[in-house]
Amino acid sequence: MAGIYIHIPFCKQRCRYCSFFSSTREGEKGRYVDALCKEIEMRRGYLGGEVVETIYFGGGTPSTLCKSDFEKIFGVIDACFCVVEGAEITLEANPDDLTDEYLAMLALLPFNRLSMGVQSFDDNLLKTLGRRHDASRAIKAFEAARAARFANISIDLMFALPGSTAESWAQDLETAISLRPEHISAYNLTYEEGTSLYNAMLKGDITPLDEEQNVEQFGMLVDKLTEVGYHHYEISNFALPGCESRHNGSYWRNVPYIGCGAAAHSYDGASRQWNVADIPLYIKGIEEGCADYEIEHLSECELYNDAVLTRLRTREGLPLDWFKEQFSEKLNSYMLRNAEKYIACGNLILTDEGCIRLTRKGIFISDAIIRDLIYIE
Repeated sequence: MAGIYIHIPFCKQRCRYCSFFSSTREGEKGRYVDALCKEIEMRRGYLGGEVVETIYFGGGTPSTLCKSDFEKIFGVIDACFCVVEGAEITLEANPDDLTDEYLAMLALLPFNRLSMGVQSFDDNLLKTLGRRHDASRAIKAFEAARAARFANISIDLMFALPGSTAESWAQDLETAISLRPEHISAYNLTYEEGTSLYNAMLKGDITPLDEEQNVEQFGMLVDKLTEVGYHHYEISNFALPGCESRHNGSYWRNVPYIGCGAAAHSYDGASRQWNVADIPLYIKGIEEGCADYEIEHLSECELYNDAVLTRLRTREGLPLDWFKEQFSEKLNSYMLRNAEKYIACGNLILTDEGCIRLTRKGIFISDAIIRDLIYIE
């Protein structure tokens, strides 16, 4: 099995916290979609004939595309790859784009999963983040998506926002729970260098929450969602039973994927490659038949480190039998030796299924644990 990631880098405006590659120059959209389709054709052999189980449109803001754009992209995907029946096909969308008319259009396309960038249901915090929508618009968009018969909806939330409190975060969680989305992704706000929010922090215009407040809000997140039936299947991700993100799961389980579009990344099991993070250069290279990208061939140690970094974040954890098959005795011994102290103090557990995974206690220091298990050549 394999996955396809389609990067749509266009946004109507840039959010204050965002460091992802995107552009507000929507005039380039037509040529970009044509180049994207040509890249898919050029790279039809990248997955080596593997059938495609997931397709994910990310960004940027993919919900800035129109019906004809999507039809072009799906047409070339169908012509170049074997997509399994029942494949998970996700569209990231901003709530203010999800009008009744737009959702009716999406319902005519192969999408069967929506990922809505809500971030908060507090209007003041949304303004701080520079989001285009308000809380009322997010709730109406979710309800409209349900009315349009989307039965698999994920919402993104952010915690530890400047100006937030335990009470405001509890209200955000209660509102999210009342909507009962199939999936919730919740991320700790980070201040990325070069963003508007980072610059405001440097000027003293906003004050980040301290570590104790961060931990408190994350603990509330885990407690409240698990209490009402969400499975905490990855550090930042929660799902109702059977509704885990299959596409994101492929990143965590060593499944090959192809990423098309400017700045998109691909992985074939032995190497990573990534397209140039520049829309005009990306379009120029594709139009001239010489894609502008870089490639990195991965050593055994790099593959090991990737596996530790991704798999330890999941509920299943590190499967020891799989590790023995994939990596040398030296790396297996290194991992087990460094894991022992965390098992002894209750931060890691060796399960009956032969996997090492984080305990609830360990989740709170997961970065330190993963750092200790990483192998430095």
